[in-house]
Amino acid sequence: MASKPSGMAGFDAYYSSLWGERWESLRRFLLEPEIQVLRWNRWVLSELDSLPADDFLKGCARRPSDFAGPGRTHSGLLDCYVMDPASVIAARCLPVKDGDLVLDLCAAPGGKTLILAENLVQSGELVANELSPERRGRLQKVIQNYIPREARERIWVRGQDGSRWGLKQPNHYDAVLIDAPCSGERHLLENPTELDSWSPKRGESLAHRQYALLCSAFMATAPGGYFLYSTCSINTVENEAVVRKFVKKKFGFQIQTPLGLNLAAAGSDPTTPAGSDHTTSLGPEQREFGQIFLPDQCGFGPLYFCLFQKKA
Repeated sequence: MASKPSGMAGFDAYYSSLWGERWESLRRFLLEPEIQVLRWNRWVLSELDSLPADDFLKGCARRPSDFAGPGRTHSGLLDCYVMDPASVIAARCLPVKDGDLVLDLCAAPGGKTLILAENLVQSGELVANELSPERRGRLQKVIQNYIPREARERIWVRGQDGSRWGLKQPNHYDAVLIDAPCSGERHLLENPTELDSWSPKRGESLAHRQYALLCSAFMATAPGGYFLYSTCSINTVENEAVVRKFVKKKFGFQIQTPLGLNLAAAGSDPTTPAGSDHTTSLGPEQREFGQIFLPDQCGFGPLYFCLFQKKA
């Protein structure tokens, strides 16, 4: 039996089979510079003299071309965190309120963790888990640089296997985020050495891990609580197929449509200059299960996500 094509030629053939004629457009946008925003640190907003007026996403501003990096405020905390707009939106789609017990199952590098922590405000606890020691070290630095000491006392960094978390603490958390390890095609295309060794088995292997993480999150979520699955992949094997398998094998939950996803606004497209009259829809595309932001449609991403609620 002939082996599946690998390397650059195999990569193009594989994603062309998934996306058809759209693959050429997707590939072109994935190779362009990534659209990013500065998400302002809510813990120190009172220390900032002014915020840019060209926000297209609440609490964020488009990253200027001459941006030199986050600045230190009087409290010693950094003033903003650089993120893909889709990552900001997906993290905000997980319902987290003051007083909740929250689990970030694959937390590094930490941008989404910061959003979850800010939503806890005065009470509640957040467990930020990251299996990789190197990535966990980066996560800890992010938390120290952006969150005040009194709030950090309610955040616990762990380094456990997320796929087994639900067995240890079933029905425990009000909200769980699974930002699962994935193919990350945008970054893969920027790495010729890694791309040369690519094969379809990469996504298939990741999908097994992703499914285990999703099941673990479901088990760890308390009745009535929410869990959100996300990846930065465009591989349907890692996105809809993982959720489809979960829906087929598990029960006791509902897929929810997150609120606040209509981002269409005049002059709000981050790919156009501030003050432009251009009107565009920055909302995600609906898939069989969940939604996805794709760069050829909205200018940022890719990011797939699906929100679930566990039945009470």
